[in-house]
Amino acid sequence: MLWIKAFHLVAVIAWFAGLFYLPRLFVYHTNATDQISIDRFKLMERRLFFGIMTPAAIVALALGLVMLFDYAWMAYKSMGWLHLKLTLVILLFGYHYYCWVCLKRFREDRNTHSSKFYRLFNELPTLLLVAIIIAAVVKPF
Repeated sequence: MLWIKAFHLVAVIAWFAGLFYLPRLFVYHTNATDQISIDRFKLMERRLFFGIMTPAAIVALALGLVMLFDYAWMAYKSMGWLHLKLTLVILLFGYHYYCWVCLKRFREDRNTHSSKFYRLFNELPTLLLVAIIIAAVVKPF
């Protein structure tokens, strides 16, 4: 089970790397004015989302479910910290989905958000990460 946990953490780290970087690319993309830069950002965003973020999210989810059903649910099902963590992870997948929506808008040249929006948007995964780690490590309830 420790191998599964180790690879789960590797996948989570890779996923978060993408979640931190993609909105930053959106900031730069929003400010780009020349077609070469715009096309480069579209390529970088697509490769990051489909080549790193989404596969890492799938692996993190799959291994997390293995751990959850193997021992965590039976051991911790009555503990609030696990329910909090799972709720935060669901919100994180919602964030991931919204990144895909933004990616599609950029791909179709239909972005309506400012670079300031994406700078603020970029802070959400940090807040979720902190809350998830506190829930899982400190187990406050």
